[in-house]
Amino acid sequence: MTSAFPPRDTAVGGYLEPIRAGGTVLWRTGADGPEVVLIRRPDRGDWTLPKGKLKNGEHPITGAAREVREETGLTPVLGRRLPPQHYLKDGWPKQVEWWAATPAEAGGAIDYEPNDEVDEVEWVPVEAALSRLTYDHDVKVLDNFRAGPADTFPVILLRHLSAGEKRSWDGNDLLRPLDETGRADALALPPVLAAYGPARVVSSAAARCTESLLPYSVEFDAPMRTERALTVPVNGRGEAGDFDVEAAREAFAAILAEGRPTVVCTHGEIIPHLMRETLTQLDAPVSQQLGLRKGAFWVVHLARGGGLAGVERHAVRG
Repeated sequence: MTSAFPPRDTAVGGYLEPIRAGGTVLWRTGADGPEVVLIRRPDRGDWTLPKGKLKNGEHPITGAAREVREETGLTPVLGRRLPPQHYLKDGWPKQVEWWAATPAEAGGAIDYEPNDEVDEVEWVPVEAALSRLTYDHDVKVLDNFRAGPADTFPVILLRHLSAGEKRSWDGNDLLRPLDETGRADALALPPVLAAYGPARVVSSAAARCTESLLPYSVEFDAPMRTERALTVPVNGRGEAGDFDVEAAREAFAAILAEGRPTVVCTHGEIIPHLMRETLTQLDAPVSQQLGLRKGAFWVVHLARGGGLAGVERHAVRG
């Protein structure tokens, strides 16, 4: 096996922008326990986990999903995020983003045409996979997968997309729509969120929130429910007013407790309260930076058996 290295070329002595890549530990429950997908690359004669380089401007979430589809023929549904790996590739630093994932296809049956890049794709029991993997950095990824819960579900908390400035909108603030940037991001959002699998949609009733998730809701036939407690109300002049923090917390806690994959869109001033309460209730460390800029989202991964499995943060444009 080869050794993993930190993302730094000491011969150069300076910073080198790493090659960015993404992949998944694609797993299923086998007859004798968990199994994972390994691939064999004939030009290198190695066994590795499915992964590959991101295209220029490609979101790491969609890039990881694309690479796994191309190398296995299976569509991954992303679960909890795993620690990234850093090592040298031909003397250049490489950074690989990893997720646990399950196949979208029932049973995970492999239907893959061998080619010059990948000539074998196999489901392998985890213990056997640890012995077969060629690279230490892949073994570390598999160890990270084994260290946490495998069966999880996501609750995605999105701050609405760009909707101009409050002070430049003369109408009722509940009706303030997405601007041109926000509308473009709303169209870019569905393939990113889709990587986490089918999810129900819950939104603030404000136009800028419902519009943020409308393309996703329509594309994936996911009816949208609005939640008053997650909506910043307006005062008598139609301006944004004060919201009920406790009601918002209770509404989000109920969503988490229902145990269903869910996408929630709400306002920047509400999100820190929801995240702080969630992390506190789950006995997790509370970050000082819980807020999100417009178009960013938290993904809270919860274990099916209870408890927090992971938290990650992304922007729509990666």
